[in-house]
Amino acid sequence: MLEEVQICTAASSATAGEACRGHVLISGSYGGEYNAYHAARWGVRAVVLNDAGVGKDRAGIRGLDYLERIGIAAATADARSCHIGDGDHMLGCGTISHVNAIAAGLGCRAGQTVRECAQHLRHAPLIMADLPPISGGKRHLVRERAGEPSVVCLDAAPLLTADDAGSIVITGSHAALFRGRPDGVIGPNVRAIFFSDAGVGLDAAGIKRLPTLDERGIVAGAAAADSAPIGDARAIYQDGVLSHVNSTAAAAGGRAGVRVRDFVESLLNRWRHVT
Repeated sequence: MLEEVQICTAASSATAGEACRGHVLISGSYGGEYNAYHAARWGVRAVVLNDAGVGKDRAGIRGLDYLERIGIAAATADARSCHIGDGDHMLGCGTISHVNAIAAGLGCRAGQTVRECAQHLRHAPLIMADLPPISGGKRHLVRERAGEPSVVCLDAAPLLTADDAGSIVITGSHAALFRGRPDGVIGPNVRAIFFSDAGVGLDAAGIKRLPTLDERGIVAGAAAADSAPIGDARAIYQDGVLSHVNSTAAAAGGRAGVRVRDFVESLLNRWRHVT
């Protein structure tokens, strides 16, 4: 019955949990296929994700098409209206930017508040279907040479492991803090790490993690979402252009407008044979 359908919030789709099964999820994750897939894994009735500024190749909203193929209603909130990485803030402050056809059929549309859209999504059918495979969510070792840090591409920051300590990491994730608070996502002491800026968004939420990494002496930067698709670490490495860097990165020569790959090369030159 409709009164039993709840509106749940989570900082990310991957961590939403079983409590969201059968309900409407408001997820702080960007709206790409990777996070759409993880939302669907929990058996949600419908989901609202963050559009991460939409960005190159519509990477920030491609998950809407993925969920439509399965039959799941979905929408995205405008990153300029609410904080990416914070489902509670999205529900309280967000404005809808895009909807898939199933959500549109339930009365959802761009310009609604996330809360209003979520109420419509409570009427969505509960779909039980096999999930199509996705191409993202992978790890690639780009470069490993004696006497210099390894270069690793991770499509999602939670793929970091203790073995990545001392490496230069390019991640497809945004640089927001989950729920806007310090967290342990970047656990290993990497030498440098790069993200997508997720369109930066309201209150610069998409890059809030960068200064926190200064506290650990970690070089960090974010590539403009329009320069490389969010969620695709190798594309960010190859094509991404830095939009923001932290103070540690600036001291090492990083600045807005520099290609991620070029800055990584300059760091390798700086750190070569230095342990």
